[in-house]
Amino acid sequence: MKRHATAHWEGSLKEGAGKLTTQSTVLNNTQYSFKTRFEDGNGTNPEELVAAAHSGCFTMQLTAYINEAGYEVASIETKCDIDFQNGSIVESHLSVVAKVAEINTDKFQELVKKAESNCPISRLLNTKITSNATLVQQ
Repeated sequence: MKRHATAHWEGSLKEGAGKLTTQSTVLNNTQYSFKTRFEDGNGTNPEELVAAAHSGCFTMQLTAYINEAGYEVASIETKCDIDFQNGSIVESHLSVVAKVAEINTDKFQELVKKAESNCPISRLLNTKITSNATLVQQ
């Protein structure tokens, strides 16, 4: 399985703007800019999208581990805080609130740590990065 998203940017870093579109078109020409990334503008930014991806992926992985252990999930809510400093993501913190019948705290914490280490986005945050770039002459 492969998924894709496209970023289009026009102009300088500070005055320019871009649009993001995902394969599913859930994001469809969604605005992003210097202001949405570093100030308080209308639109999204890469760190917010990483936080959404990490919280969603982790929550699904935790659900799978809880189900595999024989428990039923009523609900899990995960907030992901991305810490972006000096041009780098230095931490991704997951805050989890879950309702799971009959699971004890120790087992739940064990499964949380397992999901924290093993969800695909957790693994991606420490991975090889490759690119393919094409320069189009004006």
